[in-house]
Amino acid sequence: MAKSNLGQDSDSTAAVAVLKRAVELDAESRYQQALVCYQEGIDMLLQVLKGTKESSKRSVLRTKISGYMDRAENIKKYLDQEKEDGKYHKQIKIEENATGFSYESLFREYLHETVTEVWIEDPYIRQTHQLYNFLRFCEMLIKKPCKGFVSTQQSSGLEEIKESLRSHNVVLEIDYSSSIHDREIRFNNGWVIKIGRGLDYFKKPQGHFSLGYCDLDLRPCHETTVDIFHNKHTKKI
Repeated sequence: MAKSNLGQDSDSTAAVAVLKRAVELDAESRYQQALVCYQEGIDMLLQVLKGTKESSKRSVLRTKISGYMDRAENIKKYLDQEKEDGKYHKQIKIEENATGFSYESLFREYLHETVTEVWIEDPYIRQTHQLYNFLRFCEMLIKKPCKGFVSTQQSSGLEEIKESLRSHNVVLEIDYSSSIHDREIRFNNGWVIKIGRGLDYFKKPQGHFSLGYCDLDLRPCHETTVDIFHNKHTKKI
């Protein structure tokens, strides 16, 4: 019994920490992130409720859960309306040498099962490391339910990526342009992400066996800005 109570106390503490973060994000008007934390915290409290037998504690938990659910629902309605009106805008500033900004960390909350097409505008997918960045981005898309001057290396690299994606039933269409300068990624569920440096915002690793070489969450970044919009009527680039 003591072991069970200890586990329950631990779950309760974790839920409080997540919900505290949700309230902080809410106060900072970072509603999308706050909603994710509210939802996670509520799920954790529901698990605590299931393991609580004392009626007075269950009553307190129900009241707290109800309050957080009401706030989460209000945020969701607000965000849905912002998306409907095309007013949603979130900005992330990546500081020099910051870590924790792998493609998965940056894009995962916008990649839902509804995403069936992705359009990328980036004039700088030319050099070897930039082709690897694009490959990592494609790998991230596969795991989740390029334009400008054309070099031989770029052409052959993109063709190899194209053939590899084909084995996963993903079609990569490549168009080249000598005039495009903007960098933009669009998902057909309405999300638009603009990164100042495009996909090429990671610094060169210190060595082949240094931390961050494989795991991009551990790779230091160049300073850049990420702007995220939502447009219900997003069209193909």
